Amino acid sequence: MPAEQETMPTTELTPSQADVERKTLGWVKDFVVGLNLCPFARPLLAANALRVTICEAAEDKGIAGALLDEIERIQKASEAEIATTLVVFPNALQRFDAYLAFLDGAQQLIEEMDLIGVLQLASFHPDYQFAGEPIEAASHFTNRAPFPMIHLLREDMVTRALETYPNPEQIPERNIRRLEDLGRERLQQMLTALDA
Repeated sequence: MPAEQETMPTTELTPSQADVERKTLGWVKDFVVGLNLCPFARPLLAANALRVTICEAAEDKGIAGALLDEIERIQKASEAEIATTLVVFPNALQRFDAYLAFLDGAQQLIEEMDLIGVLQLASFHPDYQFAGEPIEAASHFTNRAPFPMIHLLREDMVTRALETYPNPEQIPERNIRRLEDLGRERLQQMLTALDA
């Protein structure tokens, strides 16, 4: 059974789970919120509305089961109970191509469960690379994280957030400019610092 941990309420964590949670939340605070890559993340973090689940499984069956459990959990819960969920895979999907294959399967699962328009998946990986972009492009860091992760987002929350944010279509372009200004070396240092 995959080990799980929520940020709300905190229960006893194994040392490895606590380390994964610390690095994951550090990344959310320093990268996602700190660099304002997602302007909608700050209120979720402040309200302790971000669920973080750590799947310690290393094999396909375990990680697929953990993701399915979280999809079912967020469906059954109210938005007040679980606003959004990060499913973290510290022991699996280390190769980016394996991660992309798993992500494709996860998207197919969303379709098969008739959850298009209900849930969205956002993808993060330590070696994330956008197709067609140079390997050294800073833009990859918008989706780089300390561990492979899948973010489960409620579609209606995303829609409401976009409706209240001025010029949301400019977010990706603004993020790329910000990351290019910081530079690849500095961004890599920031990610590496999460290991300290």
